[in-house]
Amino acid sequence: MSHLDISHPYFGVFVIFVFTFGAFLMTTFLSRFVGRKLANKNTQKLKLAPYECGLAPTKQPNRISSQFYIMALLFILFDVEIIFMFPWAVDFKVLGAFGFIEMVLFALLLVIGFVYAWRKGALKWQSMK
Repeated sequence: MSHLDISHPYFGVFVIFVFTFGAFLMTTFLSRFVGRKLANKNTQKLKLAPYECGLAPTKQPNRISSQFYIMALLFILFDVEIIFMFPWAVDFKVLGAFGFIEMVLFALLLVIGFVYAWRKGALKWQSMK
């Protein structure tokens, strides 16, 4: 008695997955092998030294404010939350009153987060030091 069920509907998907994974590994190792064989092995000291042009690198005199990162994080947060509204808009009639109340609560949560960020001054560029 065999434990291999070829008539299962997902057997073909599994075979394709295993084949794709094997092809990925084979391609990765083959490209690494060919790259190492064809690479230039010139190990002169001058060739291995880092090369930079322009002014000598110095320590940055001014630091980037964390306000920039807070603004970027808020943008991504609200952008992703808006993306969650698209599936709701597509199935608006199917969800009915429960879906509407759920989205109103979701939007209320968004507004609370926006007001909190506004009150904390996260949206003011002029307050940057």
